[in-house]
Amino acid sequence: MQPYPVLNTLFRHHLWANLQLLELCSTLSEEQLQASAVGGYGSIADTLQHMVRSERSYFARISTGQPYRSPEDAPPLDFAEMAQWLRHSGEGLIEWAPTVQAADSVEIQWDNGGVIGPIQVPKAVLLTQAINHATEHRAQIMAILTQLDIEPPELDAWSYFDTQDLR
Repeated sequence: MQPYPVLNTLFRHHLWANLQLLELCSTLSEEQLQASAVGGYGSIADTLQHMVRSERSYFARISTGQPYRSPEDAPPLDFAEMAQWLRHSGEGLIEWAPTVQAADSVEIQWDNGGVIGPIQVPKAVLLTQAINHATEHRAQIMAILTQLDIEPPELDAWSYFDTQDLR
């Protein structure tokens, strides 16, 4: 198999890891989905919702310059909707990542210590945030799963390599 460019590989792993964890979480009971751990974002369910919505916003900013905003009264996404959103944003990030140039930026309303105003943020920072943000929250969810005596999926790059026939 022809290897992917580096950024494609990073974002393909990112999408794969998100979907692997979502698939496992879709088998949990409501009680398990409400479990949380000290130092995490919140419950498994809340963390998944946050991850999915945040990634959609990161991708929207990169591709359109505008954040994606869910309506305030929007109900939580179900697992099928979360998978659809993750595929859309994940595949979009795979497509966009290699096209982003060092000088590409988007204007963001920035709140830095109470000083609010628009600033230009490099799209490369948003790409970095998309990966780091999801990685941190996947780790939080996996810690909660471990506390529940549920073996979390192997989401490391070696496991990805083994499942993708990249040899």
